[in-house]
Amino acid sequence: MILRIKDIAKERKVTIKSLAEKVGITQPNMSNIVNEKTTPSIPTLQNIADALGVHISELFISPDKPASIKCPNCGTDITISVHK
Repeated sequence: MILRIKDIAKERKVTIKSLAEKVGITQPNMSNIVNEKTTPSIPTLQNIADALGVHISELFISPDKPASIKCPNCGTDITISVHK
């Protein structure tokens, strides 16, 4: 899974530490998520998106480049794209 949290946070001038505080997780945990060393839950991803002021789908893709993730329950590939 390719996450854009670091890029979006940088664009919005939000530090990983302050983002972790807003989401309610530790800074090391947020760092692991940002660096894709751990896979966050969907509710955590939603909290990150809310803290950054973006739709959850924007954490995965850029508007011109769809992304694909695997469903953690069944393993099905899911394509995510942004429609504006």
